[in-house]
Amino acid sequence: MPRATRDDVSIYYEHEKGGGDGAADPVVLLQGLGFGRWMWRWQREALRDKYQVIAPDTRGTGRSDAGLPPLLPRLPGRLRTPLLSRFGYSIEGLAADLEAVLEDAGVRSAHIVGASLGGMVAQQYAVEYPRASSLTLLCTSHGGPDAAPIPEDVRQQLLAGGGDGDRKRLRDSMRPVFSERFTNRNPHLMDRIVEWRREQDAGGPARIAQGAAVSNFDVADRLASVRVPTLIMHGTDDRVVPPANARLLAERIPDAELEHVDGGSHCFFVERDDRVNESLLSFLAEQER
Repeated sequence: MPRATRDDVSIYYEHEKGGGDGAADPVVLLQGLGFGRWMWRWQREALRDKYQVIAPDTRGTGRSDAGLPPLLPRLPGRLRTPLLSRFGYSIEGLAADLEAVLEDAGVRSAHIVGASLGGMVAQQYAVEYPRASSLTLLCTSHGGPDAAPIPEDVRQQLLAGGGDGDRKRLRDSMRPVFSERFTNRNPHLMDRIVEWRREQDAGGPARIAQGAAVSNFDVADRLASVRVPTLIMHGTDDRVVPPANARLLAERIPDAELEHVDGGSHCFFVERDDRVNESLLSFLAEQER
């Protein structure tokens, strides 16, 4: 089980090496807030025949260490939450974790794909480190005062998403990220997702610490320095990260491609995986010519 270490915190990642002839850059998949590696299972299946795939567990998620002061998780919620919100993770730190993973994996350049929180980490990584050969940004934002904010009620619902593994709270926290039509038509899949989340998602303290990273993120004024091909995809019915953020990103990243997915939810890469995979594979193939 490969692991990278930064600041004495162990970051777990999976590295599938079976795809392609080794000539193409590997594809790195970065997770959303609190979500485990399960969220990329549809994209990993589509990518593995042609590309190596690297899937890290975000700090505090899955098999990666949380790296939080040991006393914090033991504090009462009324004390713990304000401290984690103020002294939680940062996007800069999560980007440094990614650099440690790629260094450990011996990767000189990679296609970086990030959704939501992962898309923020991808942006930060591209402006600070040289290994990104392309960016694919899904349902994300450049942060800061100019971004369209996550509605506060939705943010609180996501952060309350059953860090203790409670099935009902996990299911309730998914209401904003999936469309009602999809959940009603796929009850068995939603049951499986709940179980995957119980196994892989971030615990309560780490989820709040990741939320702090999102709240404090702002890379808007640095995106003009991004000089790698960039694909931006966003669902038009995203209730978590308003779709206006996709246009704002496209305006700031030079020559970025913008693709709206009509009717897509925040997790449109799950609900509309065929559409997303087709666009992603086409975009990656262009970069390898």
